[in-house]
Formats: sequence, C-alpha cells, structure tokens
Amino acid sequence: MARYSFRLPDIGEGIAEAEIVAWHVKVGERVEEDAQLADMMTDKATVEMESPVSGVVVELAGEVGDLIAIGSTLAVIETDAEGDDTVDAPPADTPVDEEIAAETPGAEEVSDAEAAPPPQPVRPEPVEGPSLSAAVEKKDGASTSSARTEHGKAVLASPAVRARAKHLGIDLSQVQSDGDRIRHADLDAFLRYSAGQGYYAPGASRARTDEPIKVIGMRRKIAENMAAAKRAIPHFTYVEEMDVTALEEMRADLNANRGGRPKLTMLPFLIVAICRTIPQFPMINARYDDEAGVVTRHGAVHLGMATQTDAGLMVPVIRDAQDKNVWQLASEIARLAEAARSGKAKVEELTGGTLTITSLGPLGGIATTPVINRPEVAIIGPNKIVERPVFDGDDIRRAKLMNLSISCDHRVVDGWDAASYVQALKKLIETPVLLFAD
Repeated sequence: MARYSFRLPDIGEGIAEAEIVAWHVKVGERVEEDAQLADMMTDKATVEMESPVSGVVVELAGEVGDLIAIGSTLAVIETDAEGDDTVDAPPADTPVDEEIAAETPGAEEVSDAEAAPPPQPVRPEPVEGPSLSAAVEKKDGASTSSARTEHGKAVLASPAVRARAKHLGIDLSQVQSDGDRIRHADLDAFLRYSAGQGYYAPGASRARTDEPIKVIGMRRKIAENMAAAKRAIPHFTYVEEMDVTALEEMRADLNANRGGRPKLTMLPFLIVAICRTIPQFPMINARYDDEAGVVTRHGAVHLGMATQTDAGLMVPVIRDAQDKNVWQLASEIARLAEAARSGKAKVEELTGGTLTITSLGPLGGIATTPVINRPEVAIIGPNKIVERPVFDGDDIRRAKLMNLSISCDHRVVDGWDAASYVQALKKLIETPVLLFAD
C-alpha cells in the first residue's frame, strides 16, 4: 500500500487560494481515477477537481467553506501500489488515524457515541377534535368536555358563532362559556388556551425552527463583492421614465417575422442603444483602479449581464457587444444565461466586463437602485413595463412606459453626465428607428 498526496494545482488567474464548495467523497470511501473529488471556487468560477489515482480516501483537507492554499494537500488517497509515493503515513496512534478508523467501513471498534444516531427533535402532534378539548381544563379545574352548563341547560350559539366555529374546526360542545350562550369571545379564549396543547386553526401560521446556513461558495463571493462595492464606491442613482410604445410595436413586428431566429426581448434593443451612446459618454464604460488611481475608459463594450442562478447572482459578459445586432445579441444572451445557470460558464465568460446591465424582467418593479459591479463605474437597470394613460398634446392615449435606473460611481461620473447619458438613451428608445440608422 502507498499513500498519494493530491495537492491543489494552480487553477489560473494568479490566485493564491480556492474555496471548497462541495466534497464528492468521504474519508473511507473508494475513489476511482478521474472521478470527482471536490468542487473548488475561485472568484466566480467553480472548478472540478478529479482524482489522479484510484484508492481509498484516508484524509481530506477541510470542510465545505474552508479556503485551501494553492499547492497544499487537498486529499490523501491510499493506493494499491507498493511503497510510499508522496507522503509518509502518520503513526497509528495519531488523532488522524483514530478518525479514519472510526469512519472507515469495517473498522473493528466504534464508540457508543459514534454508533448511535444523533437524537432527532420530537414535535408534538396536533390533537384534533373532542379528544383535545376533553384534555383541556380551565384554571378552576372544571372539565370542558360537557356541552351543557353546570345547571344542565344546553349551551346555545348564534349562527355567526356556529359558522366561525365550523370554519375553525372547533366542536362547540368543548367550548366553555360563562353564560348560557357561546360567544365569539369564548371561541377566542378557547383558541388562546388550546394553542399550547397542539391545536392549530386552519390557515394559521406555525413557527419554524431556526436554520443556520453557512455562507459559502457563490453566496460568500457575492457578499464580499457587494460589501466591498458599497464600502468603497460612493453610489448615486438616477431614474428616468421612457415611453416604449413604439419600441414594443417594432419588437412585436420583428418577432412575427423572425423565422428561425431567436425571439427578441427588450434587452437586445436596450443593449444596442447603450452601445450607440457610449462613444459620446466614455466615462460610463470604464473601470476604476482606486489603488493605482487610474480610470480606464474602454473602447469596446464588454457588457456584463446579471443573471440569477440557483447558486446566486452571476454576471456573464457579452464580449464586443457594440459589434452585434439584435438577433446576435439575443442568441448570446440566451447562451450565456444557460451556461451560467447550468454551472458551465468559463472563467473568461465571467470576467473582464466594462459595464453591467441588470434586469428583473416582469418583477422589475417601479424603480431600482442597483449596486455597481466593482471595479466598473456604472450599472444600468431597466424596470418593468406598465400601461398608463398619457397626454399627447390635447389628446390622451394609452402608452407603455418603463423606468430606467442607472447607478454610478460619483468619484468618476458626475450627475450631469449620468443624466445626459440616460437622456441620450431615451431618445433612441422612444424613436426606435434610430437604433438601426447609420
């Protein structure tokens, strides 16, 4: 037998460490060559680590969420080869071997604490119907199981009280009353007193147990990036309303005659407008290196596209967006969104953006104040389209309106620049034929 020490390789990007986001093996399990060992995250890209050898896993470097330095041991695998390949086996009496012996299938000795499964919390089952009420007693010790008063008279209730009791699933014969008639107050008292005994009215909310969730992987990266952006960048947000009635009509016409091309959403048109106005406002399409004190105004528009995935928010980048027409943009948007959601986006598709657009689609809300994707200096957020009446001279017409938000880094972009840029966008959006004019 020999032990092989698998060290975390240089994954690229000049990184010094990577985070464990998932283990695919456990100590004591056998792993085959080229099988998945772990998923490691660097910046916003997840890289799969595969085993270079076959054998039994005897040691893992850490838990999910731990950071591992490049070149350090990620896993130790006991192979069938003779000799000792890369690392010395630790003495049998070390804590590592004790843990391995306890977790390895076939180990001879297992402590009682390890053999017994952890106790599970026991929740009382709700008691239903008369059995619950028969067990409930008032403070003076009188049983609530009788449907008659202490004088032997039947307890009465109004039709409204009976209807409410039926809706709540309460047997009126189990409800105590100080008079000869059950009132709403008596139902309220019954509900308050019996709630602690496991009774829940239909539709009532129940408290859920607290659930601690470790902030790891993509969620930790998002938290770090957003905190750094808000801490370092003095944000300001400008919002403008745009009439997209004509643009929506043009979009509908193009979709009706698209043939085999992808269906167009609002996003490709907005991207075309963004790219056409950038040359007049180069300070919007820029990155700010605040440590070096240098602002780089980029000639090409590498547009980041905020995309919601199961793992969290990712920002794949549309390269050279200024060179693409609406159909090409629609195809690229769909391709990058699918790659991000399936976890197959490449590192180069998630880095190098110069400006970001973020859209919540139908959930867009009236206005948003998006957070800048540092080190970029601006982020644009279209909001949902709503129909409202508007004045057109002396006439009133139905219009489709959309608010557009832009957040900017006030160290680089002045309020006048942001407002002027959005007004230029508005002109193109409200007169969509200009999007295709030379």
